Order: sequence, then C-alpha cells, then structure tokens
Amino acid sequence: MTLYPKLIMDALATVTYAGTKKNLVESEMVADTPTVTPLNPAVDGKNWKVGVVLLFPRDTDPFLKSTVKAAEAAIKYHCGQDVEVNIATEYKTKPRPDDAHLLPGVKNIIAVSSGKGGVGKSTVSANLAIALARLGYKVGLLDTDIFGPSMPKMFHVEDARPYAVKVDGRDLIEPVEKYGVKLLSIGFFVSPTTATLWRGGMATSAVKQLIGDADWGELDYFILDTPPGTSDIHLTLLQTLTITGAVIVSTPQQVALADARKGIDMYRNEKVNVPILGLIENMAWFTPAELPENKYYIFGKEGCKQLAQEMGVPLLAQIPLVQSICESGDEGEPAATRVDTMTGQAFINLAQAVVTVVNRRKKSEN
Repeated sequence: MTLYPKLIMDALATVTYAGTKKNLVESEMVADTPTVTPLNPAVDGKNWKVGVVLLFPRDTDPFLKSTVKAAEAAIKYHCGQDVEVNIATEYKTKPRPDDAHLLPGVKNIIAVSSGKGGVGKSTVSANLAIALARLGYKVGLLDTDIFGPSMPKMFHVEDARPYAVKVDGRDLIEPVEKYGVKLLSIGFFVSPTTATLWRGGMATSAVKQLIGDADWGELDYFILDTPPGTSDIHLTLLQTLTITGAVIVSTPQQVALADARKGIDMYRNEKVNVPILGLIENMAWFTPAELPENKYYIFGKEGCKQLAQEMGVPLLAQIPLVQSICESGDEGEPAATRVDTMTGQAFINLAQAVVTVVNRRKKSEN
C-alpha cells in the first residue's frame, strides 16, 4: 500500500478533539502537511514512516495525551499496523517554564505553615504580606488552601474574577492587587458556598497552575499561605519551588505546639531541608479593648517561646488575641492596614523580623 499525505489527513479527520468537539482537521490542529517517507529497506518490518505535528492551545491541555494516542491509533487503523508513526506537539501559547525556572523574578519565597488548623495562620499570612508591602517591598500572596480558601474574604475581593493577559506569548492569569499585594486564590474560581470535592491530584494541579500560569512579575517576597498539617499540597510546593524558608504559626497551648513540632520536622526532613525562619505565637494573650494594659493567658503562657528555644529557632513575634484582629479580617481590612494601632504595629514588627532573619540567612550563605 502506497501512502500519501491525504490518506493521513483523512485518518486524522476521524479523531475528535474533546476541547472543540470537532475532528482534528476541522479544529485546525494539524500544523503542517503530514510527511510520508518510505523505509528502504524495511526497518523492523515497517515500510513507511509518518510524521505529524499537532497544534494544541497550550502545553497543559488536559486532552493532549489522549488525543495524541487516538491520532496514532487512527493512522495505524487506516494505513496499516506496520506504519511507524511519529507525532510531535506544538502550542499556540509558549510552554510553561520548567519547574526549576518558575518565578524567575521572585527573590524570596516564604511558606507560612502550621501543624494545626484554627491557629490563625491565614490571618498571619495576610497581615504579614500587607505589612511587608507597607515597608516598601513588592509582595505576592498565594492562598494554597484549595479546600478552605479564605484570602478573597480577608481582602474583601470575593467578587473579583482574575483575567488572562498575554505575556511573552503565553496566556497568564493576572493576580488581583489590593493593599499593595498581588493575590491569587482558588477561591476566585470556585463557588464560595459549594464544597470543593477534589482528589489530591486535582488540588495539586490547581496549585501548580496558580504558580506557573500567573503573571507574578518582580517580587521581593512571595508568601505562601499553606493548608494546615502536612499534605500533598505541601509536597507539591516543596517539589515545585525553591522555598527560602518557612514560618511556623502556633498558639501557646500544648495541643497546637505538638502539631507545630510535626510541621517543623517536615521542613527539616533531610529530603526537604527547608530552613525554619522562626515561630510566631498567635493568640499569645487576650487583651480586652477597655483594658489595653492587661494580659490574660487563655491558651497558656509563652508556649511558642519555649518551643523556639527547644528547636533553636527565633521567636519572630507574639501576636495578642484582640477582637479587632478578627473583626478587621472579616471586614476585609486586615489589622496591618492600620499601622497606627497596636495590632497593626505588631504585624509591622513581625514583617521587619522576617526581613531581618532572611537577610541574615542569605548573608551567612554567601
């Protein structure tokens, strides 16, 4: 049987591309005229070599692998099983950079973590990012908690819908910007009233897309608000990014401190080896608004300070339990936006401590 390019095109016309519900030819996905080369003498019993270039919208196309397999099967079915088929792929947008080259414009990546939920990690992340911006740094904040995103509400941007922009030939998500912070969260793309029922693979893919397919640009600090505990999301972040260091948030109570130890152990694992920049003791004491000088140690006294000494890491800050911190987060105006208040100044001090410890660590590495 003699093969011609038209026979190959006819075979490709029987393959439906799920992205358009049309065949590959109608979808204009055959980039060039297929090549047909006779093999003489026959190689491994194959007499013809067929070359096809398929054009996909992007390198992360979810139908890419299945479409390529279907195209190869169609060619063999219509032209003979002894045909050698080589299918190359090209993309309308430039491929995503290799993981090792992600975020080239970001100087420092800080993971804000906690072993236990409910210790105020997201509150600390939001206020740390805003405080760093208030100090004059270029800051990005990624909400990596796929199943419980809270940043859209904390920044009062629940109705924001990030759009795509063209950057160097690639379509990238433009982060929402508020209080001087570039912000992305899965909360912008899912219903706020519906549970996100995703398996681990879908969640990690979403996180990778928010990192690699977004226009973060030049940043001094990129804050990662991680989910509680140790999970697939943490492993994805550790494998995808070169993290400058981790900040561990805990309350002083012993139950939270036990989980904080696990978080520290995860980052210090020899396979991970991410520096612990320090601990933050949240809800360190309760101070009523009418008695600003009083301190009531509801969850225990200086538990994080003792843990920091035990682990040999700095205690970066002790944040009091003040009603205004909770209220300001619910209202979409985090405490760090009000630098003239006691709580606002506490987060400014925290940001300065983070900058100091990062600079000190970098200096020691050089």
